[in-house]
This record gives sequence, C-alpha cells and structure tokens, in this order.
Amino acid sequence: MKLGFIGCGNMASAMIGGIISNGICEAGNIIASDAYTPALEKAKENLKIQVTEDNKKVAEEADILFLSVKPQYYEDVIGELKSVIKENQIVVTIAPGKTLEWLGDRFGNSVKIVRCMPNTPALVCEGITGTCYNELVTKEELEQVCKVLEGFGKVEVISENLMDVVVSVSGSSPAYVFMFIEAMADAAVADGMLRDKAYKFAAQAVYGSAKMVLETGKHPGELKDMVCSPGGTTIEAVRVLEKEGFRSSVMEAMKACTKKAKGM
Repeated sequence: MKLGFIGCGNMASAMIGGIISNGICEAGNIIASDAYTPALEKAKENLKIQVTEDNKKVAEEADILFLSVKPQYYEDVIGELKSVIKENQIVVTIAPGKTLEWLGDRFGNSVKIVRCMPNTPALVCEGITGTCYNELVTKEELEQVCKVLEGFGKVEVISENLMDVVVSVSGSSPAYVFMFIEAMADAAVADGMLRDKAYKFAAQAVYGSAKMVLETGKHPGELKDMVCSPGGTTIEAVRVLEKEGFRSSVMEAMKACTKKAKGM
C-alpha cells in the first residue's frame, strides 16, 4: 500500500507521523507534495518520506490519496488531478464543507471518495476522525482507510449530514480547550502559581477529566456532581460559570463553527 498526500502542512504531517510511528505504513511508501518548499523539506527531514513538487506524480503513485490542502484550493487541485485518478484508487478529503456530491461533480462520478475530518491531537496519536464515504467505496476499502486513520487516533463512521457537526465538536474544538487551559492557568498565575506549573496542573486536569468520561462511561453531569460537595469550593465555581453563561457561550461558538463549515 502506498499513501499520497497533496499538501504537507501541520495536519498532514501529524497524520503521517502517527501512521509511521504505529507501523501502518512505512515512510518509504508515503509520498507528499506541497507548493511551499520549506514544508516539503521539513517533511523529508523529519518524517523520511518521499517528497515532490509535482501533484500529479503523487496522484499517479498513491493507492490512497489524501487531499490535505485548504478548502479554497480544492477546485484547482481537483482540476489538475482528475485526469490521472485511477478507477481502483481511493481519494480521501479532509476539507470542511466539501460534500461527496460536490467532490463527485468535480472529479467525475466514477471516483471512490472518503470524506474525513481529523483534529490536531493526531500529533500525539490522540486524534478522533469522523468519516463518511460514497457508494463506490466497498466495505473492505472503507476498513482499509479506517485502519490508516487509526494510525493517529480513533475513527467514527457517521452519516454525511453530521460531518459539519464533527468540525465544531472535534475538528475545531482543540482551540476551545486550549483557550480553557490557558484561562485556568492565567487565573492560577494571578493567584501566585508559577506559569509552567499552572499549565501543567490545568492541562493534566483536562486530560484526566476527559479520560474519566471515556473510561467510566458515566454522564459528564454525574462526574461533575461527584466533585461538587455541598457548600464547597467547586459548586461555588460552577455557580459563577453558570452565571457568566459558560455553557451557552460554548454552544453558541460551536453553532457558529458548524454554520461556517456548511458554507465553505
């Protein structure tokens, strides 16, 4: 199996790094292109993969081809590549808003297409990727693609109408979490803690809390209640968060994110 990446920026590099480190595909069987030469040089040096500035060369060599360029470049890149895409090739996209129908119209309706939305925790092999596919992709081919995606985290196959929701709940959400960690650390610093310690305490609290949700199977509200002793410090902090519209702000931000994704 040979993997190709059109675009070799931060997201693609994170994906490739996980795929290699987890033994899904050897570095020598991965080829990538990018219009930005320094990105290619960095990928070649750090990941030991093949690189080229020729997008068509990548498309011609890959069994599974990832389009990892920004959404605004998809039309031009697909126009460049569609004449060399083979019948048995699988094209995997990571762009928000570009539906299977839209992609099929640009490629031609004979192309096997898998849409996916990864997130940046792929960099530490803790990503989660939502994915859907068109009717030309077989069960075996989908399993093959999912195995590749599992190289940098978890994978969930969903209906296409939820792909824009995946953007807001996981694709973009690391940014919200980083802001939350930063805000908690700033407050700890304001109360006298050294900044490096503050980031460590805040980040570990978020990491551990997320692990509790995933591993205990308990409702987040139940886990929250377990921390909130009557008349205690935690319920006082929760009261202030509710007063300041914490949940509503998160929900409104995610709704805006989903709306933006639909329009891309």
